[in-house]
Amino acid sequence: MDKVVATAAEAVADVPDGASLAVGGFGLSGVPNALIRAVHERGVGGLEIVSNNCGAMDSGLAVLLAAGRIARVTGSYIGANKEFARQYLAGELEVELIPQGTLAERLRAGGCGIPAFYTPAGVGTLVADGGLPWRYDGEGGVALASPPKEVRDFDGVPHVLEHAIRTDYALVRAAKGDRHGNLVFHASARNFNPLAAMAGRITVAEVEELVEPGAIDPDHVHLPGIFVRRVLALTPEQAAAKGIEKRTTR
Repeated sequence: MDKVVATAAEAVADVPDGASLAVGGFGLSGVPNALIRAVHERGVGGLEIVSNNCGAMDSGLAVLLAAGRIARVTGSYIGANKEFARQYLAGELEVELIPQGTLAERLRAGGCGIPAFYTPAGVGTLVADGGLPWRYDGEGGVALASPPKEVRDFDGVPHVLEHAIRTDYALVRAAKGDRHGNLVFHASARNFNPLAAMAGRITVAEVEELVEPGAIDPDHVHLPGIFVRRVLALTPEQAAAKGIEKRTTR
């Protein structure tokens, strides 16, 4: 039951080339930076990433992106990452853009064992009709486009069929965790972390504070340990390192 690993390198030691990873975070909030850096240092490539965005500036998934380690991204947001946009338009990266709420539910459904669901989000757009550029040819043309999806009426309202997401691994960050893998997230840093954790077949959590089993009130657990395979306790310096994407002063 003790799921604690000694180092970030040990936590991701079995991640192979071509693995799919669900990664928590939103902008610079709740991003599992230590685990991402460990994947980078491991040297694996051809990764398929599922995350809201692909890092910002030189933080988070931007580390893997800049190194050319990512082959495909399923996410909701490209903005604020010029390298992400450059690779996408140059045909170096395959990108599946989907509505943010749909991404959240596809991850949650994967963790709950629900294979697919219907949603009104995207009906009447390229999301449902197909034709969204997944990969460009580098010359302004589309090399690979999204296929059309099934649309069905419920109570007279059209809904599009979306499939659940399951990944080989999930990397998440929590404010607190115990040795059994029970996690607590802080405020907006919760974001996509619980959903990503649920979708991963092997989920690794880096925690800012490691406590003993029983120290977390069961009513306060945001994600039960059944979803978590490994726990990495961050150093005080790693836990305190939280970037600010856009600093505003006056």
